[in-house]
Amino acid sequence: MERDCGMMQSIVHDPRAQGLDFVRSSPDLAFMAFALVACAALLVIAWLAGEPFWVEQRRRRVRARPFPAAWRAILERRVPYLARMPRELRRQLEDHVKVFIAEKRFTGCAGMEIDDDVRVTIAAQACLLLLERRTDYFPTLVQVLVYPGAFVVERVRAEPSGVLQEQRHALSGESWARGQVVLSWESVVEGAAVPDDGRNVVIHEFAHQLDQRKGYANGAPWLGRRDRYGRWSRVMLEAYTGLQRDAAIGQPSVFSEYGATSPAEFFAVVSEVFFEQPASLSALHPALYEELSSLYRVDPARW
Repeated sequence: MERDCGMMQSIVHDPRAQGLDFVRSSPDLAFMAFALVACAALLVIAWLAGEPFWVEQRRRRVRARPFPAAWRAILERRVPYLARMPRELRRQLEDHVKVFIAEKRFTGCAGMEIDDDVRVTIAAQACLLLLERRTDYFPTLVQVLVYPGAFVVERVRAEPSGVLQEQRHALSGESWARGQVVLSWESVVEGAAVPDDGRNVVIHEFAHQLDQRKGYANGAPWLGRRDRYGRWSRVMLEAYTGLQRDAAIGQPSVFSEYGATSPAEFFAVVSEVFFEQPASLSALHPALYEELSSLYRVDPARW
């Protein structure tokens, strides 16, 4: 960098040594400087407005590619849920799947081999959450780690006495704000194969990704406008406390009891139900269904 600055100084102080007419070239230099400043300003505006324009250009090229017939066969075999969707949404989902697979890294763990079967099955379910939305494709997500089955994680828990206790848990999925989603392939396949039981590990973990975009999860993803959070909080809190009451007395619910553990888990659980049991959710919790439909921009109860 110092050498480049030195070269620039020699041109300015002795332009004729370089065979240049300084007087004639000054307007050209001024124009070049103006053009560089203008380009920089446009880049800043594009960045503040959302994804840099070159990212969207690259994505347009990816979306323009034909959807591979082999991938469509995987969807028909692995994700029967898609058969109920309107045709235009299926085409949109296929475009999202192409971009997702092009941008995210899939890593096999514990001997798991990654192939198109794995990529397409996971990407299709994750991209259900992006339909009809202006999306940046889970921007903090870098890679998806896939285990053959349940994986074990260790947690340190503080006891009431203050003693730290190490605990081991077998999980089917986990979402990290630091750019990773971890999934059990066995659970992914099971969740996709039964499209109406309200249980889907991919939807669950990628709902966390939406929630974690701000750096942490609290059950309040970005809703598009700040003035929407008042109603969102009231509706979610009412349903959340209702699930906690049901769980305490053993009352069956359309939601998994796991949703009663925290607002973040509740949001992920109700997202599963929204896509897999929309008619039941709409009938039992119409206000909650309306909020989720507004967030996800789709109305699966009509599919």
